[in-house]
Amino acid sequence: MEHGGGLITTSRVLKLFHEMGWDILRCLVPEIKYIHDRKLVNDEAVKLLSCIFQEMRQLSKLELEKMDLNTIIYDAIKHGIIEFITEMLKYNPEIIWKKDERGRTIFSHAIVLRQEKIFSLIYGLGTKKSIMVRRHDIFRNNYLHLAAKLSPPSQLERVSGAALQMQRELQWFKEVEKIVQPKLKEEVNENNKTPEVLFSDEHKELVKDAESWMKNTAGSSMIVGTLIAAVMFTTAFTVPGGNKNDTGLPTMLESHPQGFMIFMVSNALSMFSSSTSLLMFLGILTARYAEEDFLKSLPTKLIFGLACLFFSVATMMASFGASLYLILHDQLSWVTIPIIVLSIIPIALFSICQFPLLIEMTNRTYGSGIFNKPKKISSNN
Repeated sequence: MEHGGGLITTSRVLKLFHEMGWDILRCLVPEIKYIHDRKLVNDEAVKLLSCIFQEMRQLSKLELEKMDLNTIIYDAIKHGIIEFITEMLKYNPEIIWKKDERGRTIFSHAIVLRQEKIFSLIYGLGTKKSIMVRRHDIFRNNYLHLAAKLSPPSQLERVSGAALQMQRELQWFKEVEKIVQPKLKEEVNENNKTPEVLFSDEHKELVKDAESWMKNTAGSSMIVGTLIAAVMFTTAFTVPGGNKNDTGLPTMLESHPQGFMIFMVSNALSMFSSSTSLLMFLGILTARYAEEDFLKSLPTKLIFGLACLFFSVATMMASFGASLYLILHDQLSWVTIPIIVLSIIPIALFSICQFPLLIEMTNRTYGSGIFNKPKKISSNN
């Protein structure tokens, strides 16, 4: 009994610590409570949805037709409610073959509406996938034709910058291209267009906007990189404290070797990185801007250019701080610390302005991708 009582006491203590931990976490991070509440609501909604589908098994075919399931399913796909589609497939797996008045299945709509989570369910169909991807609508569009169409404005607006929007469009097209049969890539629709031709026609304006966005971003960054390179080049030959008349060596090299080395190394790193960023931005400005370039080539150049530019700004400020230290530390040493601290501000501002774009572009270019491949969909039949 004592042993059992000890277990109960331990369990209560652990539960108490767990509750206290949650209370502290909610106080420190208020958003945690919101996320937790939303998760609970979502779980309850999925349970309710499952119950509704269980009850629907009792309905007749006529009663189901009155419910207008096509509209309900379309709205669920349009808003990306994957929980609804997943439960629907558990309730009736054969619904994947159901077509609307335009001859489109749920996966056709997922492609047109650019709902990658719902489209990713196709990877869980097993052997049925190869049959599904051969489907056509009444306009003789196969899946690759649908992927070639321009995304709805609501989906394009979710991505910042025309270049990233174009990249996302290419990612969709390439992903669907991987799963369709080779002969479907050359198939024409009722307008006598292959998927590739349709893609080019649909994305003409977006390519122009993406090119303009890339050139403007590269041009603005190039100005900053040029200024940094010019300043660092000049600073390398006008070292603080001047040079000795007899040897020409910097005077600070002997009196403050460590501080001087920090100054010179950071100066050199800033010079090299800013020069590298200039070459990357120059490569962007002189690119041919073919559609394929927006998938990896141009984003990679911009990522590398922005990363080098950020590094050059950081090392430039380090060089500036080291220079002030060498000049003022003997007589006005108290001034150097606040000035060096203030030099962090430009780095912070640059990070706030450019880092979100850099991270987003890196994630979209080299991340796990917008599609996931779930396990086979289970049925409740």
